[in-house]
Amino acid sequence: MYLYIAAIVVFLLMIVIFRRTLLKTAPVFLIVFILISAGFVYDHLVRPASAVDQLKSWLSEPVKKTSAFIETSVIKMKDATLIDAPAVNQFPELPRGCEVTSLSMLLQHAGIQADKITLAKEIKKNPEPYTIENGKIYFGHPNDGFVGDMYSFDNPGLGVYHKPVKELAEKYLPGSIKDLTGSDFTELKIHLSDGRPVWVITNTAYRVLSEDFFQTWHTPSGTIQITYKEHSVLLTGYDQEYVYFNDPLTGEKNKQTPISDFEEAWVQMGRQAITYLSP
Repeated sequence: MYLYIAAIVVFLLMIVIFRRTLLKTAPVFLIVFILISAGFVYDHLVRPASAVDQLKSWLSEPVKKTSAFIETSVIKMKDATLIDAPAVNQFPELPRGCEVTSLSMLLQHAGIQADKITLAKEIKKNPEPYTIENGKIYFGHPNDGFVGDMYSFDNPGLGVYHKPVKELAEKYLPGSIKDLTGSDFTELKIHLSDGRPVWVITNTAYRVLSEDFFQTWHTPSGTIQITYKEHSVLLTGYDQEYVYFNDPLTGEKNKQTPISDFEEAWVQMGRQAITYLSP
């Protein structure tokens, strides 16, 4: 700082004394410039920062500091947790409506009174018809909308995957739906630890299925491996041995199954999951 003041004083004196011969005094101005530059380098690159300077630097990045603190706080995962979420049975109205029934449980836990029948009407439908040609099955893709008949087993049908479910959920909780599809299972446990249940796609056995249970469908969005054992539940908790969920197939609350088996089944079904963000 003192170098700055001295350089400025010298610079002003040069202007006053040599104002009529500026061209001849160019070397002097060069020296002044060097002095100012040296002062700048010393103050900003050489001189150790004082406690005050460090405090100013810290305060200049409050958002970054706060975000880092929040991130490290949220990432803490409990050893076990169990959420009290409403349990809803998909039967008798919705034999193939496990996905919207599980969504109704998720929304109700978030404080939204969304019933399964209304959600069944509102979920995006896939109009692609079921046909078989040359031994190949042609039907719709579940990520393009609900495939087939949701209300009866008498007609062809399957269900719906996470994309249309997420779109419908966002109508009820705009900007608050978190798509966890593709995440590690640990990510689901973090949200459960924070008191938020998680909608997932699994299968009715809650463990890995053999290839015999799958068949290839040809859809306008490409080929897909599907199983008629596809199922959706609402995860409500976990511990070291088990995962807990509300099962729309039976209406059972906090049903348990081995966590390792459930995780493998969830991975096999595409790691599909959504939840909501706390306000």
